[in-house]
Amino acid sequence: MASSIDQGASPLAPAQASLARLLARPRAQAILCLVALAGVGWLELGVMIGAAGHAGGSLSGALIEALCRPSFGAPSAQANAASGAWGAASLAVTYLMWSAMAFAMMLPTAGPMVLTYADIAATAVARGGRVVAPPVLVAGYATVWLAFAAAATLLQAALARLALIDPALAAASGLFSGAIFIGAGAYQFSPLKQACVTLCQRPFPYLFAHWSGEPRAVFRIGLAQGLYCLGCCWAMMLVMLAVGTMNVLWMAALGIAMGVEKVSTTTRFSRAIGAALLAIGALVVAVSVAGNWPARAG
Repeated sequence: MASSIDQGASPLAPAQASLARLLARPRAQAILCLVALAGVGWLELGVMIGAAGHAGGSLSGALIEALCRPSFGAPSAQANAASGAWGAASLAVTYLMWSAMAFAMMLPTAGPMVLTYADIAATAVARGGRVVAPPVLVAGYATVWLAFAAAATLLQAALARLALIDPALAAASGLFSGAIFIGAGAYQFSPLKQACVTLCQRPFPYLFAHWSGEPRAVFRIGLAQGLYCLGCCWAMMLVMLAVGTMNVLWMAALGIAMGVEKVSTTTRFSRAIGAALLAIGALVVAVSVAGNWPARAG
């Protein structure tokens, strides 16, 4: 009788054992959480690109256009918004777009910080201490960037109403586009930027000093790390307004740049990015002043 009960329950045992092993491995949880959320961001962007309906409506054609052109248009709700017809649908689509970009571009750059937390947590688990799962930390971090997405949505709406953003979701003026690049480049040399990037590069002291076994405290740690990251990267994120907020090539390039910046041991790379952004901005302004800024098809 007992053996038959054991045999009936045995199919659940491997799954329970696997779950127990996962819960006891903070690093595995951290990696799984980061990959899943970043993947959701890129998947959502892919769906929105496909909804743009370019190149015969095929997703592959839309991706090719996104990689080869400064901007490639937008779903109808966004196109209406860019032309001034902002409403609940346009705001919702724009917010989803910025949220997806934040997840796709920023969560991978948080990898070193989250894995540092996971390593400290693993040590605590080995000593029998109470540990909060890394996804709680990631939730705090992601909350900051979801708030940024809301602010960026309102900013884009305001710029569209001022006709500074065109229906292709990029800067309608070369001077305005150049100003965004120059502003982002100048910010790279600011004391606030340098302080934030240094904190992002060295998360261990903060995580160790504020270590806690309480979920609320760990969520607040995630919020703090998200704010440091926001202080480090907000200007580069807004460069997307200059190049087209659905531009896959620039998403990837800026995401890689911000990721390398956070694993560097000095601020030299940050300054190099700043110099490059200043140079691009100056070139865009010069082209615009010379009257050679390309017209965009609405």
